[in-house]
Order: sequence, then structure tokens, then C-alpha cells
Amino acid sequence: MTTGKKAAAEGLGTFWLVFGGCGSAILAAAVPDLGIGFAGVALAFGLTVLTMAYALSHISGAHFNPAVTIGLAAAGRFPKALILPYIAAQLVGAIAAAAVLYLIATGKAGFDAHASGFAANGYGEHSPQGYGLAAALIAEVVLTFGFLMVILGATDSRAPAGFAPIAIGLALTLVHLVGIPVTNLSVNPARSTGPALFAGTWAIAQLWAFWLAPIAGALIASVTYNAIATEREPRVLRGTREVTGRTAPSPGY
Repeated sequence: MTTGKKAAAEGLGTFWLVFGGCGSAILAAAVPDLGIGFAGVALAFGLTVLTMAYALSHISGAHFNPAVTIGLAAAGRFPKALILPYIAAQLVGAIAAAAVLYLIATGKAGFDAHASGFAANGYGEHSPQGYGLAAALIAEVVLTFGFLMVILGATDSRAPAGFAPIAIGLALTLVHLVGIPVTNLSVNPARSTGPALFAGTWAIAQLWAFWLAPIAGALIASVTYNAIATEREPRVLRGTREVTGRTAPSPGY
């Protein structure tokens, strides 16, 4: 598969994630009779990743998230040469999705992207429940760490085959259930960037936090997973000499 096709898949998948996840927050959660709420938005984000992972993972690996791309590369599971093309495609997809959502949302009289927040991530007075910067950074680091641990484990060659998108989609739902009240939850710099461009100056001014914290969480996860999941080479005793090798030890050793 060419780099261009992989990048196109990443852009499309990220578009779907932002359009579905942020769209549920912007268009559906504000309708009281629908009863969407935080839980519905969290589920929408999880479903976007689950569905597009099954649709596109065989093309690009279905990252849809710069933090995931960087974390997988740091863990030795993704070529570093593809980091920039993937992130560029993810940003294009996220911004395109936010633009389409803006066109739809402004079709309703009186809609104001700045006043509504446009599902942008924020802290302080722009946090859904008023959480400050320190709380926001901690939440984003820890929740991205957990999300990447699930991704690394579910996509490990030793994990049960075919179930990774389900585990990853459910993990994204879970971290949103925890994090939406704190920051609207990012764990994804591309997801943060798209809506921020339409929400206004406050969202752009706070955007740095939603690049820094998710990438930090992803890097910590890459180190942690490799530390606990890498198997030592088995050892075989031959007389008084200890020999290391790749041959599996005999039963009982």
C-alpha cells in the first residue's frame, strides 16, 4: 500500500472520528429530548473508532490520532518516516470534519460556534465542569496512557486476532466517560485542532495543552508496554554453562 493511500485512509478515518464524535456533542447533545448527554457523546466517539478501524485498519493501521501515531512509533511498532504524513492527513481530516459540522450547525438560526464552544477542548472557565489546567493535564496524560496501553496490547501479535477494534472502541468510550467533564476530552491532538479553529481565540490559545498532554501520555505508554510485555529470551542450561537463545525451553525448565 502506498504512503498516499495510507494517508488518505488516515484522513478519512479522522474525519469520521471528529464528525461523529464532535457532531454528537454539537448537534445531538444539545437536544434535551434525545437524552444524549455525556454518555451518548462518549459512545459516539467509541463507535467512530470501532467502525472505521474495521473499515480501514488493513490500509493504514487506523491511527486517526497523532498521539497514537507517535506512541506506536516510539514503541517500535510504526515506521518513523511515516509520522509526518500521517499527522498531516489526520489534521486535514479533522479540520474538514469541523468545517462540515460548522456548515451544518450554522444552518440553525442563532447558532454561535464561539458561544457554544463547538465541542472544543478547554480548561478553567472553558472546562465543562470548571477544572483547572493542572487537572486537565493530568487527566489527558493518564487517559491517553490508558488508551494507548489498550491499543498496544490489543494489536500485539500475541493478542486474539480480529478483536482489536472492539477493545479500542470501548476504551475510547471509557476514557471519554471519565474525561468529558474535565476537558471535553481530547486524547487526540487532531480532534482538538479541528473544532478549536472554529470555536475562536480561547480554544486556539489553550490548544497547546491538548497536543502536549496526549503525546506525553502516549510516550509513557510506549515505554511502559514494552517494559512489561517484551519477553526475555529463554535460557537453557547445558551442564554448568548457561546459554541464551531463541529456542523455547524444554518442559519443566
